[in-house]
Amino acid sequence: MAAPRTARHRDQRGFVFPSPVVMLSIVAVAMAAIAFVATRGGEPTEREITTISVEESASPSPTASASPTGKPKPAKPPVQRAKVYVEVYNNSGITGLAGTVADRAGQAGWQVVGSDNWVGTIPASTVYFPPRLERAAKVLALDLGVERTMPAVDPMRLDRLTVILTGPLD
Repeated sequence: MAAPRTARHRDQRGFVFPSPVVMLSIVAVAMAAIAFVATRGGEPTEREITTISVEESASPSPTASASPTGKPKPAKPPVQRAKVYVEVYNNSGITGLAGTVADRAGQAGWQVVGSDNWVGTIPASTVYFPPRLERAAKVLALDLGVERTMPAVDPMRLDRLTVILTGPLD
């Protein structure tokens, strides 16, 4: 009869991760690295709107009157609110917010052509504008109390201002 073999016991304990978990972890780390490299160094394109009181705009400033040619710049014509189309969208959980703000814009003289809900992520209430309506966007933002204006992006229409609300306005 042969001598019985003795089993060797391992003193080390360990845990082996299943292959799918390891692979998903590697993919997650790689995606995070790509996102970091792709987004670093970009400057935000947000713009702040500064309100000017009537007293400040009525008094001439020394820099406004001094121009290199000596001729004053012609004043830009005022924005004609009734000729600018405006759409108002609700991106908050407040029922009827777009309709309320659309009524407020209409009472201020803007030509409101629609209000609805917006699906997407917007960081703050914003007036979006096509390039030719930038001045009008700033006036609308002041009328409504919106602090943020941005250039319009797809799928926004480029013949009007688009207001997207993320909460109640003051």
